[in-house]
Amino acid sequence: MIGILGGMGTQAGLDFCNKLATQYRGKIDQDYPLFFLYNKSNIPGRPESIGNTTGTLSNRFENISSKRKYEKVLKSLVDGCKKLEKANCKFIVIPCNTAHYWYDDLQKKIKIPIINMPKEVFNHTKKKCKKNSKIGLLATEGTLKTKVYDKIFSKDYELCFPTNKLQKQSVNKAIKEVKMGNVKKAAKVIQSSIKYLIKNKCKKIILGCTELPIAIFAFKSIKTAKTSKIFLDPNLILATSAVKKYKK
Repeated sequence: MIGILGGMGTQAGLDFCNKLATQYRGKIDQDYPLFFLYNKSNIPGRPESIGNTTGTLSNRFENISSKRKYEKVLKSLVDGCKKLEKANCKFIVIPCNTAHYWYDDLQKKIKIPIINMPKEVFNHTKKKCKKNSKIGLLATEGTLKTKVYDKIFSKDYELCFPTNKLQKQSVNKAIKEVKMGNVKKAAKVIQSSIKYLIKNKCKKIILGCTELPIAIFAFKSIKTAKTSKIFLDPNLILATSAVKKYKK
């Protein structure tokens, strides 16, 4: 059984489940994969719980408050994963990019494997893009600040980001609109950041917040997302990886 730690946000978790079912489509109910979605929407806000991300581990927590915030999120993630572990899940997926800032500490506390979303996106990108290509990244400020993708991509690709102004007025706003259920508005708001990255000659654009694929593909088919020539959808890539691991 596949364990899914959702709730970050709720729509993103449901989007992942839909893509998982589509990737493993059966002719009858019994053909579909077994999965356990824990919509743990009470996990503290990830971007708000990130302190200094540079220097040694001790320097990252320059004050007691930031350390407490980090540990509070970690504890909530661990509690969620342990429930999935007790439910006899074979492995766990987390449809939230920013949450992978806690990945190393989280995996140490969980006995079953947790698939690393950014690493799966990187492995997929290697099949689609030549080395040293320019790759755009649209994500939360937390994901950008913690360099969740930079650490994996930097040796092989040049990551490109929106300007600070676009980040606040386009990316952040689009993510917020999806969480509020205003998907059509989010789709319009994010366009300026997409155009900026394309203008800067990005070969691909990673939709590095799981709300963003909803904004872009909500009114389109899964096939459109799979065959997109520009967008890399981490939720879809994670679902594909989960299916492969489930079949083993």
